[in-house]
Amino acid sequence: MGIFLELLVSLLGIGVVGLASSARVVKQYERGVVFRLGRVRDAPRGPGLTMLVPAVDRMTKVSQQIVCMPVPAQDGITRDNVTVRVDAVVYFSVVDPVQAVVSVQDYQFAVSQVAQTSLRSIIGKSELDDLLSNRERLNEGLELMIDSPALGWGVHIDRVEIKDVALPETMKRSMSRQAEAERERRARVISADGELQASHKLAQAAATMADTPAALQLRLLETVVEVAAEKNSTLVLPFPVELLRFLDRAAAERAVDSDGALGKAD
Repeated sequence: MGIFLELLVSLLGIGVVGLASSARVVKQYERGVVFRLGRVRDAPRGPGLTMLVPAVDRMTKVSQQIVCMPVPAQDGITRDNVTVRVDAVVYFSVVDPVQAVVSVQDYQFAVSQVAQTSLRSIIGKSELDDLLSNRERLNEGLELMIDSPALGWGVHIDRVEIKDVALPETMKRSMSRQAEAERERRARVISADGELQASHKLAQAAATMADTPAALQLRLLETVVEVAAEKNSTLVLPFPVELLRFLDRAAAERAVDSDGALGKAD
């Protein structure tokens, strides 16, 4: 009887140990790919507690979270012969756990290598201005280049972003001089535009004053008042010829008026 109890306890202990060794916990963001005698089972195991056959089944857990993978900086020469250093970041996730385990040895390493080669290819096909100002189109091109082989590995590329474009110091100085020259050109154009508009206005003012000499006299008096208010000194101004003519005409008109008045009186 004692031997039977000992045997029963031993069997129960072995059963508990076997049950514990065959139990696995799959997290919410994971899927378990089960191999039974080296062959993949039909569907991956979902989250929760799952049981395996001891010594027969082997399970590989695959995370389906979005992975943010930095792409090491790549040196390259653009289409317009400028040496640059570009780095990027890739966001991807596993959509088919079975393919991610069976089709490729290490899907993360494979995605990293494809991203590096694609980035070097994009650098060689693009010009410097595109790398600096048209990154959205380059990001879309990179995403397509990486996503094409990744689909066969059960991986979906969510997005690709170019992080930084490092330029040689000589190129930075050249671009700085170019920007400075462009700003100087714009300043000169704006100044010339202002001078042209001012000259048109001055020409219109001169034409108006030529028709009405009294306006020229008033403008002269305004100028004298403005200068006298700023400088407490004696001013010597030439008497304008137009003003003399105006005064002569006014004196002649007064003389004619007075003669007419005398004739009527007589």
